[in-house]
Amino acid sequence: MNFLVTGGAGFIGSAVCRHLCANPNYRVTNLDKLTYAGNLASLRPIENAHNYRFAHADICDEKAVLDILKRDDIDIVMNLAAESHVDRSIDGPGAFIETNIVGTYRMLNAALEYWRGLGEERKRRFRFHHVSTDEVFGDLPFDGSMFVEETPYAPSSPYSASKAASDHLVRAWHESYGLPVVLSNCSNNYGPYHFPEKLIPLIILNALDEKTLPVYGAGANVRDWLFVEDHARALELIATKGRPGESYNVGGNSERTNLAVVETICDLLDRRRPRTGGKSYRDLITFVPDRPGHDRRYAIDASKIARDLGWTPKENFDGGLARTVGWFLDNKWWWGPIREQRYAGERLGEARKAAP
Repeated sequence: MNFLVTGGAGFIGSAVCRHLCANPNYRVTNLDKLTYAGNLASLRPIENAHNYRFAHADICDEKAVLDILKRDDIDIVMNLAAESHVDRSIDGPGAFIETNIVGTYRMLNAALEYWRGLGEERKRRFRFHHVSTDEVFGDLPFDGSMFVEETPYAPSSPYSASKAASDHLVRAWHESYGLPVVLSNCSNNYGPYHFPEKLIPLIILNALDEKTLPVYGAGANVRDWLFVEDHARALELIATKGRPGESYNVGGNSERTNLAVVETICDLLDRRRPRTGGKSYRDLITFVPDRPGHDRRYAIDASKIARDLGWTPKENFDGGLARTVGWFLDNKWWWGPIREQRYAGERLGEARKAAP
């Protein structure tokens, strides 16, 4: 079975590529534009694998996508290419519209033309798997409610609005043209190779540098956390076993406030890499002005994928976070160049904040 993974040099995409390449019956083509968040070093464990190849291309280039689909005889497209950093979408939404909406449109056009040219048997097994986020559903109150697949969309940020639009396009190509699609919406991922701008790696690396640990508002916002390797397993199942036209929510059953996440990282580092003078890393926590449109809570009901496809997360949050902290402690070769060359440590999302 031949997979095309778009955005395969990103955090989740690289985990998917590494996971798929562990199966000798799969062949994986990784298509990535290599923007700031794409890093081929994340593919080092499989870069010489017999069943892996890299294609440097942009999903907005419809002809390039179609050429790769034909060249590599693709059976399953897994579309993970996206601008995904919420703060950046607030400061500069244009790139999110271009990649997440226009790029998905171009991908769908290329996939439809390719699919129409397949024989009947291969048409039946072809899938276009669009990978999305729980943020399209908007804000949840602190009342125990959860997102289900039928939850109405109510995006709050330019990022989540662009992903919601792309989800609607994928469904429209299924309903209007018959393209066999599946969709998934996941909660917050974490784990090895996580881009240093995101909350968990930012806190780990700032702490190691004895820098402040910025927490938005009072740190009361709640997220459900999903270990990236569990997510990769779920995505393989959805792509290969999911029913065309269906969507599947993927969550980690691990709700935590942002402050609790930061404090847990501090406690892990206190044990693994103690500060001089016996101080706690918690002393570095600094509360900063909240970002605009910051949703209070996300929570995923993942009962459908458990019932229909037999998937449940293997990693709990405490174990997964300990693994993640350990990985960052042991792998400065990966994050060091990113931290020094690409990321200056600033907090984004303030440039377009409305006046009170």
